Amino acid sequence: MRPYPEPYIAYLVEFHATRDYFECHELLEEYWKDHLDDGLADLWVGLIQLAVGQYHERRGNRRGAGRMYAESLKRLSSVDWSGTGLRQDDLLKQLRIRLAAVNEEGESPYRDMRFIIEDDELMRICEVECQKLGVVWGAASPMDNDAVIHRHKLRDRSVVIAARAAALAEKRAGREK
Repeated sequence: MRPYPEPYIAYLVEFHATRDYFECHELLEEYWKDHLDDGLADLWVGLIQLAVGQYHERRGNRRGAGRMYAESLKRLSSVDWSGTGLRQDDLLKQLRIRLAAVNEEGESPYRDMRFIIEDDELMRICEVECQKLGVVWGAASPMDNDAVIHRHKLRDRSVVIAARAAALAEKRAGREK
């Protein structure tokens, strides 16, 4: 068995237990950016996009979800899944179903996705992590928890805003020279 990166395990737990898709994005994005040379960039980005798609769909942003699902499907259809512990065909099938649902006219109910984990050891690791965190694997999205459902609106963005302002000031200062 190939050792699984901790952020990947954390992603799986967040995706399947807390349903904090925003956190899924944060976890894998940081890992991906720190491991650009591991040959798995498209896998990591595809999983990030899938979580972002779930986040948008759950919030009713079908257009945003559709864009993310389509990009995720494109990436995840063309990568090597060996060593992920996941059943690729099932995940891609679920992704196609979600993409079709958000692109349909009219209402379609939101559905949490659930990956089939083929590696028993990975499943055991995820279950142990769930026990440590006091969360339940396979729990439904907490639709009444605004801190999870609308996380991007509730987070502290002061560091990001300050960094952007500093970069803009630096760029302007460079033009004035």
